[in-house]
Amino acid sequence: MTLYKDHIPKFAVAPMMDWTDKHCRFLHRQLSQHALLYTEMVVADAIIHGDQQRLLGYDDSEHPIAVQLGGSDPEKLKIAAKVCEEFGYDEINLNVGCPSDRVQSGTFGACLMREPELVASCVDAMKSVVGIPVTVKCRIGVDEQDEELALDELTSHVRGARVDALWVHARKAWLDGLSPKENRDIPPLNYERVYRLKDKNADLFIGINGGIADLDTATAQMNYVDGVMLGRAAYHNSSLLADVDHLFYGLKPSHVDWIKVCDAMIDHAKKHMEQGGRLIHITRHMVGLFHGLPGARRYRQILSTDAVKNDASPDIIRKALAEVRLPLFESA
Repeated sequence: MTLYKDHIPKFAVAPMMDWTDKHCRFLHRQLSQHALLYTEMVVADAIIHGDQQRLLGYDDSEHPIAVQLGGSDPEKLKIAAKVCEEFGYDEINLNVGCPSDRVQSGTFGACLMREPELVASCVDAMKSVVGIPVTVKCRIGVDEQDEELALDELTSHVRGARVDALWVHARKAWLDGLSPKENRDIPPLNYERVYRLKDKNADLFIGINGGIADLDTATAQMNYVDGVMLGRAAYHNSSLLADVDHLFYGLKPSHVDWIKVCDAMIDHAKKHMEQGGRLIHITRHMVGLFHGLPGARRYRQILSTDAVKNDASPDIIRKALAEVRLPLFESA
């Protein structure tokens, strides 16, 4: 099944540094079978010179899964993309949107909005060696750029390089004067700019990202674009993913079997710990479940205190879950 052809990724969880690691994605996959999941950004140089299994390893259940690459050297990205394809990823995504100091110093991320020809060369290089989709995640512009011209110019160039999709964070990135955290909130959202981009590019997949806090808002976006990507909302309240397959992929509404989810996470934790990992590596991603439910506060307390101990057992997950009034939280 090929993304953007046979399986349209109407809903995606955004790549988020320090958050969307393999344990986070494993949890998210227990809640939605069809959402497209993204890795954290992985730098091309790290793939070429580093521990590829540590950087790129994942559980087979995570499909469909996309890897986001950071870099601006077409030849290095070509090598990294080929490695990622061999690992079995379903999509290669190029980061043209991250505003952090780290990516600016490496001349990639959002600063590439200023170099659309280079972005196109990177896309073309990766397309020349892989058979899976190559996509771009970008902003609508950076700093003093005219966002009408900048986004259209980038789109035109990557279209020429046969890009398969464009995921657009509907804000500018201010590299001069705002921190990465401030760049997630202060620049105003401009969804209409992304809608205009879609109107001009009817045959290109355009997905939207930025400030979408709930599934009602997300489904409304589908009137204007091809796909919706949630970041922090999907992480901090990951229970909402339980309704994604129904709302976006037409499956029948179903109840969440939280005991089954709990057992899956316990088994996952056991395997991780047998390999030298710690329970907190898994449970830190589970704290956002069950917001507003009776027992949720105690659930969070147990995960936040007991799971950090050196002798913590995976059964702590079951102990925490037992505090939540589960019958009150079943997906309708």
